[in-house]
Amino acid sequence: MKTEFNKYEGAGNDFILIKNNPKVIDHSDSLLIRKLCDRRFGIGADGLMLVEEYEGFDFRMFYYNSDGSEGAMCGNGARCASHFAMRHITGFRDLKFMAGDGVHAARPAGPGKTEISITDVTGLRETPDGILVNTGVPHLVVFTDDNRNIDVVTIGRSLRWSPAYAPEGVNVNLASIIDGKLFVRTYERGVEDETLACGTGITATAIAAARTGKIVTSETDVIARGGTLSVRFVMTENGATDIFLTGPATFVFSGEIEI
Repeated sequence: MKTEFNKYEGAGNDFILIKNNPKVIDHSDSLLIRKLCDRRFGIGADGLMLVEEYEGFDFRMFYYNSDGSEGAMCGNGARCASHFAMRHITGFRDLKFMAGDGVHAARPAGPGKTEISITDVTGLRETPDGILVNTGVPHLVVFTDDNRNIDVVTIGRSLRWSPAYAPEGVNVNLASIIDGKLFVRTYERGVEDETLACGTGITATAIAAARTGKIVTSETDVIARGGTLSVRFVMTENGATDIFLTGPATFVFSGEIEI
């Protein structure tokens, strides 16, 4: 059976988008999801998102990493899914959607950009390795003097699989303040590699930087290898609230693939 798909990218973090009504992709078919995300034998992507009807909301987003595992949330993916929904379902307007970590809002934010809300952060805490921040999925933020020439994959993989964060594991963000600007590189679990950007990781890093006094503003640009995203939030005693992530959500191409 041929299935239509759209390819999107958000700051170089790329995704397959499929409108899954009627359901042509079984949520439990991790083998198919891995095949579709494979860059040699499939379409190729960091992850796959299914956009489905959901009562009371504009859509429900199901996110899957390229290894077939399901993720509760993906910041760059959610912006792309929101743009996809605006383009194909709702029209370009403010909307509300459900993801694995709860309810989110989205809106157009200027040419080529989409803004989404991120669930409140609670329980932010320091570990011997860095700062743990859950922005829908768990992130470890590690500050280093200069992250431009470090081995992100080796460092990220060792921390991602560390017994300290078992059994769930953790995404790892290596962050630096360079010339007054916040830079971040992320090793993503489920992709098991460095990605060009990670929206929830960028958000976690901005909040961790504010908590530790490395930045003195609650609205900041964060630079990843694939582009720059903007984060704003209100700090609380043990986390942050009113969190919004803004950045590009770019349609790349569409096609059909035999399922």
